[in-house]
Amino acid sequence: MNQPFEFKNYLEMIKPRIAVLVLVTTFSGMWLGNKGMPDLALTLFTLLGVGLAAGSSSIFNNIIDRNADQLMTRTKDRSLATGRVTPGVALKLGLFMGATSFALLSYTVNLMTAFMALFSILFYVFIYTLWLKRSTSLCTLIGGVAGALPPVMGFAAVDQLGVPALVLFLILFIWQPPHFWALAIVKKEEYRAAGFPMLPVVKGDRATQWQMLIYTIILVPVTLIPYFINIAGVVYLSVASVFGFIYLAWTIVFMKRPYSEKETYRLFYFSIFYLAVIYITLFANHV
Repeated sequence: MNQPFEFKNYLEMIKPRIAVLVLVTTFSGMWLGNKGMPDLALTLFTLLGVGLAAGSSSIFNNIIDRNADQLMTRTKDRSLATGRVTPGVALKLGLFMGATSFALLSYTVNLMTAFMALFSILFYVFIYTLWLKRSTSLCTLIGGVAGALPPVMGFAAVDQLGVPALVLFLILFIWQPPHFWALAIVKKEEYRAAGFPMLPVVKGDRATQWQMLIYTIILVPVTLIPYFINIAGVVYLSVASVFGFIYLAWTIVFMKRPYSEKETYRLFYFSIFYLAVIYITLFANHV
C-alpha cells in the first residue's frame, strides 16, 4: 500500500538538527580558510553540496537501521521504522542526494571537496553503520572521522589544506565521543536490545564516564590551538577557555554525582551548545 506523501517524513530522514551543525562547522571552515567572508555563490554551492551529502548519509543510515530503530524509544517513530516511507523510495532519494552532492561540488567548488563529501558518505554508511556500529564499542571513536570532515570540506572549498584544517578536524573528532557517550549512557538498554555494542553496554557507565572525562580534558586545550597558530584572536581564546572550563567542570560533576537521566541529557545538550559556540566564535572573531 502506497503511503501519502508528507514532506515532514522525508525531512526527518535527513536529521535536520545534525544537518544544521554540519553546515555551521562547514561555514566556519570556509570563513577561516578564506580569512573572511568567502564569495557568496561559492558559499551557497558548498553548503548545499555538503548538506546534500550529510542528508544522503542520514537516509542510508535510516535504511540500514530501520529494524533496529523499532526496538528503541528514541528512534521507533522514524519514517522508515514505522513504514511511512518505504526503503525503496528512501534508497532512491539517498542515491539522488549523494550523486547530486558530488556533481554540484565537482562543478561549482572543486574536486577535493567533492571527493571528501563522497568519502564521508561511504565511510559513514559502510565503515560506521554497517560494520563498526554492529561489531565494536570503538564505533563512536572511529566513526567520528566522517563526522569531523565538514569543516575540512569548507576549508578545502576556499584554500589548500594544511595545519588549520587539521585543527578544525581534531576539534570535532575529539568532541564527538564524549558528546555521544552521554546519550549512550541514557539509552544503553535500548542499544543492548538492538544489538549495538556501545561503550556503556560493553564496559558500563563508570568506564564510559572516565572516557568522557579523558576526551574532554584533551578537547579543551585542542580548542585553544587556533589562537596559537594565529587563525583566531583573543576573543576566541577567551570564549573557548571559559566554555571549555564549564564543559570540563560539568563533566567532573557529572562523574561525582549519582546517575540522573535528566542531568545526563543536560550535559549532552550542553555539549552541542559548546561546539556551536566554538565554531561560531571562530569565524565571528574575524568579523
